[in-house]
Amino acid sequence: MSVRSLELFDLPTVHRYRAEALPLDSVQAMTRGNPLRAANFLAHLDPTRRIYTGVADDEPTNPLLGCVIQDEGEPFARLTYLAPAGQLDGHTALPALIEHLTIHAGKWGAHQVLAEVDESAALFQSLRRGGFAVYAWQRIWDLSDLKPATGSGNLWFMMRHADLLPVQGLRRQIVPPLLQQIEVFAKHSDGLVCQADGLQAYVDLAYGPQGILVQPLIHPNTEDVGEKLINLLAHLADRRGRPVYLCVRSYQAWLEMILAEMGAAAGPRQAVMVKHLVNVQRITNTVPANTDTAWVNPAASIRKTTKSTNG
Repeated sequence: MSVRSLELFDLPTVHRYRAEALPLDSVQAMTRGNPLRAANFLAHLDPTRRIYTGVADDEPTNPLLGCVIQDEGEPFARLTYLAPAGQLDGHTALPALIEHLTIHAGKWGAHQVLAEVDESAALFQSLRRGGFAVYAWQRIWDLSDLKPATGSGNLWFMMRHADLLPVQGLRRQIVPPLLQQIEVFAKHSDGLVCQADGLQAYVDLAYGPQGILVQPLIHPNTEDVGEKLINLLAHLADRRGRPVYLCVRSYQAWLEMILAEMGAAAGPRQAVMVKHLVNVQRITNTVPANTDTAWVNPAASIRKTTKSTNG
């Protein structure tokens, strides 16, 4: 199966598929829109960024495109899109393309590759067969039509350095251990904390020309969550009329009832899928038959971590 990197002669294919990309990264999709529109695709030509596009062209008239990206400082990479969306189901080159992209992410040093896909999509099963497992579920809620509170004081403030440890403590309380390796909060300066009841609520904000995505960490004991979210809408900096979305992961599913009562619009449920690129192997130290076992170290096994290039 022939899979290669994108070349300049593939640009007509990119243009042809510009309305047929299937997004697999909610942050990119909500804030920047179609990954194949010209303004977004120019980022692929930046040699300083870790963005890679693969092409599976065994069928010259029907090649597949796929992209993987790794942000600076993150131990994982993300599948950002596959195209064309309408021809992925049953395409013979799809497994090879997904494997090719994950191998490339491993060469960057990524420990995992993430993909977010609607649970009803045929791609869901293709990713499972390719070694991806469901780690969580999520839903994107559209808050754009909610009326911000007027005349209320601001409850949300830019995170300070002194807030970092409390936010990380909040993350450890809320995010399940299995997900903490891929749930990175407070990695940039756009985070906001709510100090109304002590630090029990924090949101990451991702801004883009097409929208703003809110990723919350809210303790279940927090009071008046709906009012706090309405207050957040009223005091978002530099909104400029852009739509606002909120991503609810399954470990905070209790927020969905509040959002529904507020009148927010729910998107389809998506699976957050992860493929690990690091294997842990156990090597047992054997003891020669003539060794006096009284002197054997009881720590008889060693864990050794090795990189896997084939997932």
